[in-house]
Amino acid sequence: MNKYIISLILISISLFSYAQPEEIKTYTLHAPNLEMKVMDYGARIQQLKFRNTDIALGFDSLDQYTLERQNFGAVVGRYIGRITGGYLKIDDNEYMLQIRHHGDCSHGGSPNFSERMWDILSHNDTTITMRYVSPDGENGFPGELTLDVTYTLTQKQDLRIDYKATTTKPTVVNIANHNFFNLTGDHASNVLEEELWLDADSFALYDMSKRVTGKLAAVKDTPFDFRTPHLIGERIDAPNIQLNVTKGYDHCYKLNTNGDLSRLAARLVDNHTDMTIEVYTTEPALQIYTANGHKGNMIGKNGKPHNRRNAVCFETMHFPDSPNNPQWPSTILRPGETFRSTTIFHFN
Repeated sequence: MNKYIISLILISISLFSYAQPEEIKTYTLHAPNLEMKVMDYGARIQQLKFRNTDIALGFDSLDQYTLERQNFGAVVGRYIGRITGGYLKIDDNEYMLQIRHHGDCSHGGSPNFSERMWDILSHNDTTITMRYVSPDGENGFPGELTLDVTYTLTQKQDLRIDYKATTTKPTVVNIANHNFFNLTGDHASNVLEEELWLDADSFALYDMSKRVTGKLAAVKDTPFDFRTPHLIGERIDAPNIQLNVTKGYDHCYKLNTNGDLSRLAARLVDNHTDMTIEVYTTEPALQIYTANGHKGNMIGKNGKPHNRRNAVCFETMHFPDSPNNPQWPSTILRPGETFRSTTIFHFN
């Protein structure tokens, strides 16, 4: 019981010490046909232009990122997704993480890494490396975690994201970039006519409270089967219990790529613009989210509202609640170890 009390005290200190950033800085990267603006607030991608079309949702005003509390373009952690009940056990130690209104620790608590100021370690025209040091006990998580994120634009029209982390105590790490992609060029329009392909035979099931059950279901003969390309809107409103829980796609797929960075994990095609995103990753899973929660009440870039289903997120990650589901790949990081992960978005 004392461990829970200590964790709650540390959470309170973390929340009390958090302050809104006084000045946000942006850095611009360039490569053939690519231009990207990155913020030191949340290590966020504010703008991502491919052939002069901005395909990343967000805001024109930097201050708006601190007001809206959204994850547009941000690095989310220490644990993206939910940890059920905020309960974490590592070895013989139990921790009570920060929980929200749904009773779980979601996306690492609030504020998570997306709402922190990151240090710039190095940058040039094509690459930037940013660091955030998460103190021991932040939002209840054990260990001081040092996380480096490197964004690189390549000559091959790639956005490469490399993660590296170390810790002072055994902890859990599940990091992902939460960019919202819209290939139409009109951020107010939906993505229902964009075509999705996934190399995945199964996905994680939710209960009616959107908590993962620890079980995987086959995608065969369901609206979740993208092993052959389908328009996102083709089956998104089909009668299906899992779609009813999330009101659209917001599910974690088990990839068949087995961490092979050379193997294609996902592809998104806009048949009107002929623009394509290909996803490669060392991560075992991929969360697909189709912005079902957008309601048009947030105004984004160029005065465009963020309407329902106006983006696709490719969150390359481990499964939600993996610490409480030992049958899934482990997210534990120990002192002396180095967490590494790479995701590549290739644009055609």
